[in-house]
Parts: sequence; C-alpha cells; structure tokens
Amino acid sequence: MSQTKRATVYFDPALHQALRVKAAHTERTVSELVNAAVRRTLSEDAEDLAAFEERAKEQSLSFEQVLKDLKRRGKL
Repeated sequence: MSQTKRATVYFDPALHQALRVKAAHTERTVSELVNAAVRRTLSEDAEDLAAFEERAKEQSLSFEQVLKDLKRRGKL
C-alpha cells in the first residue's frame, strides 16, 4: 500500500455534503473522490502546459490580422 499524507481541507458546507452523498452513492471515500479530482486537475494542467510548449514557436497574429482574415473569409 502506498504511503498517504494527511491534510486539512476546508470545504463549503454544501460542497462537503455533496461529496459525502457522492461518496456514499459510489461506495468510495471522500478522500478517494478528492484525490481523483486533484489528479484530474493536475493532469489537465500538464496537458495545457504541453500544448503551450508545442505551440510556442508558432507565429503570433495581431488582433487586426485575425479580424482582417475573418472578414476576408466572410466570417464577419
């Protein structure tokens, strides 16, 4: 079993109640739900950072260039 760390987290009462209900409904603990949510959020952040790095060398367009192109293509 992996080692876990204890942390104190303060939830809005309604959010805490929703977590408790979901935990009971899914037969998971509140800790399991919170860990899954944090993992998901951190994973999304990592994906965003990777996308930024991947596009870092792309040419930047000014707002005016984008408007001009949209007008040219009949989108505006």
